[in-house]
Order: sequence, then C-alpha cells, then structure tokens
Amino acid sequence: MTLAELFWIFLIFIALQPLIKKKTMEFARKRLLVKLEQQRSSRMILLVHRQETMALLGFPIFRYIDINDSEEVIRAIHLTDDDVPLDLVLHTPGGLVLASTQIARALKKHKGKVTVFVPHFAMSGGTLIALAGDAIVMSEHAVLGPVDPQIGQYPAASLLRAVAKKLVAEIDDSTLILADQAEKAITEVRNSVLELLADKFPPEKAEELARLLTEGTWTHDFAITFETAQSLGLPVSSQIPKEILELMSLFPQPMRQIPAVEYLPFPRRPKP
Repeated sequence: MTLAELFWIFLIFIALQPLIKKKTMEFARKRLLVKLEQQRSSRMILLVHRQETMALLGFPIFRYIDINDSEEVIRAIHLTDDDVPLDLVLHTPGGLVLASTQIARALKKHKGKVTVFVPHFAMSGGTLIALAGDAIVMSEHAVLGPVDPQIGQYPAASLLRAVAKKLVAEIDDSTLILADQAEKAITEVRNSVLELLADKFPPEKAEELARLLTEGTWTHDFAITFETAQSLGLPVSSQIPKEILELMSLFPQPMRQIPAVEYLPFPRRPKP
C-alpha cells in the first residue's frame, strides 16, 4: 500500500470518527435502557436536552421542550400497557408550556406508577412535568425550578407588579396588553399545577404550592434543591440509581476545543 493510499484512508477515518462515536453512544444508551427496563419492569423514557452546535458556523442551538418532544413522549406512553410503570428521565431547561402540559397530563392519566428521575436539573416546564409523577427521584445536587410563565422576555408576575405601581393613563397600550396576557398565563399555569397536585395534597396545600410555584415568588431560574422540595412537601426522594447517572454520561455535551472541566475519569479512594 502506497503512502498516498494510507493518507486517504487516514482522512476517511478522521471524517467518519464523529459518526462512529455517535453510533457507539446510541448503542450504549439503548443497551443501558434495556438493562434498566428489565431491572425495574417498566417503560423507560428519556427527555434529555443538550446544547448542540452547528457543524459549520458554530452558532449554539439551544434545545428545549417543544411539540415534537410531547408527541414522542405521548407516543411512548400509548405504546405502554396501563399496568406497566413509567420511568421518565428528565434533563431540561424547560420549554413550551403547551408541550410541557401535554406531557404532564399524559403522565398523570397513566394508571401505572409514574416515577420521574432528575439526575441534574429539570427547570420550568421540566418541573411542571415532574409534578405529574407519583414520585420524583433527584440526585443529591439536582434542582427543580419555578413554573411561573414568561411573556416574551418578561416574567408574567413582574409585568403585573410593574403595571400595578402606575396609573393606567401612564401606561402605553402594548404594556397593558402584555399585562392582560400575563394575568391569563399565570391563571392558566396555576390551574394546570392544581390539576397535577389535586390527588397528592389536600386542597389548601395544593393551592399554596400552586401559588408559590407560579406567581413569581422566586426568580425564574431559582434552584429548588432536594432539601427545598422536601420542605415544600413534594414527593421527592434522593435514592437515584447509579445507572441513571451513568446514562447521563452517554449524552455528552458537544466538546469545545479546550474543555472547561477536566479530570481523570476513575474512582478516587484513600490509600490503604
């Protein structure tokens, strides 16, 4: 074999390497999914969002819960017998209220037990989905978030508070329209949360939690830790299976040229 032929083989190998790595990861995920479903006798569904990067231009594409996600999750639920438990792994910054609500309602209507696993974070619409579960299993450092709606770039609750501090004559029509939409959005999301919590808490407690989560008590990116969720009375547990955390390692973030975090990927124990 000539040097030129070796050079072209090397180029082809380099070009195919990302595809080979992607397929290897997909195979490893499927294998681990099969193992988890056999262990738990359940249907495992993954809803995982990572920040993707365009191959040529390098602009970031932020992933979030959209209608396609809701269609796929609902399709998986329809393929599952009523008596089979559902296990949903959530890793998401949130997304469309409509899509999140569709997924949450489909989970709530499932007759088998629904367990939601949050290995790292499930914010906003992700938390709305988690509230539909019979149990929420978080890792020690995982977080949930408020589900207060956002109107454009503004938090709905903050819009209402800002408008309430001014005379109507001082406010332009576009702001008044936004405030009207904000009030409706808060009412709609609060009612959705009440619907999801109705069979888990007494009416007064469900109402309190719904107001707390939807009416701008915190900033939208406030971290509801396991301890905070527990103090609120949410059905949370910290006993997350190690296989769930292992599963997340099979969804690697697209690498930068120089990684921001680096370590030797081996267990580190004290010397005897």
